[in-house]
Amino acid sequence: MAEVVLFHHAQGLTPGVVAFADELRRAVHTVHTPDLFEGLTFGTVDEGVAYAREIGFGEVLERGVRAAEGLSAESVYAGFSLGVMPAQRLAQTRPGARGALLFHACLPVSEFGPSWPDGVPVQVHAMDADPFFADDIEAARTLVDEAEDAELFLYPGDRHLFADSSLPSYDAGATALLSQRVLAFLDGL
Repeated sequence: MAEVVLFHHAQGLTPGVVAFADELRRAVHTVHTPDLFEGLTFGTVDEGVAYAREIGFGEVLERGVRAAEGLSAESVYAGFSLGVMPAQRLAQTRPGARGALLFHACLPVSEFGPSWPDGVPVQVHAMDADPFFADDIEAARTLVDEAEDAELFLYPGDRHLFADSSLPSYDAGATALLSQRVLAFLDGL
């Protein structure tokens, strides 16, 4: 059983993010879903990104770090798109991190340190033609090349947030495969 801290994307803590967390819970993992937007959700990625800009991306990141303070340091940090920011930072900088799951985004490792920490496995999942991921794919490939235990999974398609069942971009087939890989990752810790 793993403890997972799952951070939502720019549209907020949507029913689809909660459903994904519930799937992990059914597999007997403990999953925390901090709400970085204090209850607000948005109809589009652009609206959510505008809100994140308004409060500041640094504030979004710090809210994620603060949300994890009271939780076990020996967690797996996961994030959907915008939520990758706090997930990746915590995985790279919080001693005791057990792993990272980065969905729909990946930042350069240099954002939070000189290298990916030894002993912290990571998976990156995105669609191969996702226009939002186009800027992140090189960071993901570099992470896989440099980290001790890292995998990049690319799914056919151009949908962003394809693993959120409450959004029009949802892809059931790709999400089923993603979920299978994530559960195997968590079970292997």
